[in-house]
Amino acid sequence: QVQLVESGGGLVQAGGSLSLSCAASGRTFSSVAMGWFRQAPGKERDFVASISWSGTSTDYTDSVKGRFTISRDNAKNTVYLQMNSLKPEDTAVYYCAASELSGVTSTHEYDYWGQGTPVTVSS
Repeated sequence: QVQLVESGGGLVQAGGSLSLSCAASGRTFSSVAMGWFRQAPGKERDFVASISWSGTSTDYTDSVKGRFTISRDNAKNTVYLQMNSLKPEDTAVYYCAASELSGVTSTHEYDYWGQGTPVTVSS
């Protein structure tokens, strides 16, 4: 079992930045891949970014490439999502998730989820 708790969401103006954190507890954090997803009102939960257990491999959805950065600190059992140049269309609840598999983007391939943190970007 892995327990995940996100933090860092909030309200920001377009063009601004936010940094999300996800603290993990339970089984060995360094053995699982981590991902960030987001869900806007009335829409499905979509993949944003993922990082391998070692942190050496990352993946991003096209709409956030060059603006968002995923990273992890296995010593602190924490994964981060640095979001820069935010746009109103980035508004959503952001979820972190853990997977036994690396490099996966489907919600069905993630086994553990946090409760989400809301991000609102005003225009």
